[in-house]
Amino acid sequence: MRFPLVQRYDLRVQTTITLTAAAEHAVRTLMADRGLSFEEAINAAILESENLAPFETPVHRLGESRVSLDRALAIADELADESIAS
Repeated sequence: MRFPLVQRYDLRVQTTITLTAAAEHAVRTLMADRGLSFEEAINAAILESENLAPFETPVHRLGESRVSLDRALAIADELADESIAS
């Protein structure tokens, strides 16, 4: 009896990441709370982030502008130049 050749691939990928102090603290807290290894905590955090609600910014109607915005960038440049010169 012959069995077909089955190929297995190890999907583990090793890489180096740099965490901010806040991110490391969050991972270490997750490790302590759930009894996870560092690797398991990183994977859990990544997978849980997929379930977050999308970030939305409220939009407010500001009405008509009180000044002409045709030259807004030019005026901003002039004001910046004046502040540098003073």
